[in-house]
Amino acid sequence: MERKPKNIFVEGPITPIKIGNSIENHSKKTGIGGHSIFLGQVRADVKEEGTVKGIEYTCYEEMALEKAFEIREDVFAKYPLTCMHIYHSLGYIKAGEICLFVFTSSKHRKAAIDACEELVERIKKEVPIWGKEIIGEEKAVWKENK
Repeated sequence: MERKPKNIFVEGPITPIKIGNSIENHSKKTGIGGHSIFLGQVRADVKEEGTVKGIEYTCYEEMALEKAFEIREDVFAKYPLTCMHIYHSLGYIKAGEICLFVFTSSKHRKAAIDACEELVERIKKEVPIWGKEIIGEEKAVWKENK
């Protein structure tokens, strides 16, 4: 059976309820020994133009989903994972809100931790998602992923 790209996008911030529910949903999977979670939060960076109030995330969705699927398949092939979840925000996310949630699970912690780290790095570098930093009422600056 051919696997299809899963929608990783969430409109608006990723809520603590979504994160908590995702964790709770794994409590019945008793073969899991370790989870690794990464939460990306919008920073209120101070720039030359002013303080970042939030980030407006956009993407070319079809291409982004294909790339995320490719990364997901690569990481599943490389590590003995039980579960993997990736969620990325689209739209306006205020400073202090969560914009990226990566959650990996495995029988042993090392695989979950290593897979989670690789996913985050590859998502930031390879998935065509753009963030425009909103500074004050009238200024915006395109963000560079690091």
